[in-house]
Amino acid sequence: MAEILDGREVIFEFRQMGPAMRVSAMDTATMVEIVIQCPANAGEAVFKKNALARLAYVLKKNGHIKE
Repeated sequence: MAEILDGREVIFEFRQMGPAMRVSAMDTATMVEIVIQCPANAGEAVFKKNALARLAYVLKKNGHIKE
């Protein structure tokens, strides 16, 4: 599902909160931002993959992108 976002600029922010990592991802074209939490030891690739999947879901649900 995150392939829908190819070519779009996405800004990530990572903030560790104890054993969890708070990951924010924002699509710069629509200014839509999502926040997820993952285990802090999961790794950056997992953080980005999960955040992009959630962002794609929200953008599609709100009608900002078509599949």
